[in-house]
Order: sequence, then C-alpha cells, then structure tokens
Amino acid sequence: MRQTSKCRVAGEGEAPRGGNRNALYDEVTAKIIAQLEAGRFPWVQPWGTVEGVGQGGLCPALPHNALTGRSYSGVNVLLLWGSVIEGGYPSQGWLTFRQALEAGGNVRKGEKGVTVVYADRFTPQAEKARAQESGEDARSVPFLKRFTVFNGAP
Repeated sequence: MRQTSKCRVAGEGEAPRGGNRNALYDEVTAKIIAQLEAGRFPWVQPWGTVEGVGQGGLCPALPHNALTGRSYSGVNVLLLWGSVIEGGYPSQGWLTFRQALEAGGNVRKGEKGVTVVYADRFTPQAEKARAQESGEDARSVPFLKRFTVFNGAP
C-alpha cells in the first residue's frame, strides 16, 4: 500500500496538473516505472555505454544546473539520467526556461522539458511568533515544488 505525504505541492505559480496534490508523486513514479518496463535501470545504465550520449557514448557526470553548477540529487538524478538517455543529449547540464533566457540562450520551440522536484521545509512567521510566546518549538511545514528544466546542449 502506498503512503501519501502531507506535503503541500506547488509549482512555479501554478496548481499541480489535474488539481490533485498527489499528481506530482504519480508523475515521477510513472516515469521511473516506464524506464524499468523498458528494461532500463535508471540508477545503473548511465555508467555504461549508451549510443549517442556524450562523447564516446559515456555519460560523464551527475546532472547539474548549467547556470549555477549545483548537482541535482535524489529522484531528480534518476529522472534526468533517463531523459539524457531517451533524448540522446550530449550534456548533463539543465536549465529552467528563465535561466536559459538569463544565460542569453533560449529554448527551442516545441522542446519538451523534464519535471524535477525541490523538497524543503519552512516555518511561517505566525508560527515563529506563536512558538516564541509559548516557549515551544516552532513547527515547520514541508513542501514540494515542481520545476521544468531543459537540457543545455546546443
């Protein structure tokens, strides 16, 4: 039985697809299952030789943000490796639409992005004030945010 989280799901100013707060979890799970059903093990294959990926067919590194250099982690690594293999991209660098514009580039018309997720916690100001008055620990709220990224290959 699948447990659901009480995390708030948000996007870049948009509601999750279909209005269902679990849609993001289902979307990520479906992508990984599709890779497994296709005979690809997303946590193994990037170290092997993949035709058309990278120089000499090797995936050289972890996926990273092409603008900041920060490496992706967690399930994002699996999702982006799968997209590199599927799209035959020669790069592990990824950008949001806004970052591509900021870097002086663009995103080709019709290009499909890949959904990645960012999970964290925050403590609302009202909760901080309540905790300070009562002497208790402030409770933080978990959240999950989706971003669409595009491969930075020319």
